[in-house]
Amino acid sequence: MRKGKNKAEEDLDSLKIDYKKLRLLIMTIRLGKTSEQWRQEIKEGNIRVDQWEKKFQDARVRKHALERDLLESRNE
Repeated sequence: MRKGKNKAEEDLDSLKIDYKKLRLLIMTIRLGKTSEQWRQEIKEGNIRVDQWEKKFQDARVRKHALERDLLESRNE
């Protein structure tokens, strides 16, 4: 009886593992990318965000400098 129970538990564990692998495969196929590809895409996206934030900050600094220069020229 014990052998049968152990075998059933092993089979259940094996089925759970197979189920998890199958779900991961289905998600990968549905999304078209592996998790590593998604990580790479997110990393590249974060780099682009950082670049745009830097450009925005640079533009803000130039705007403030132009406003300051305009005020100074009006005061002269």
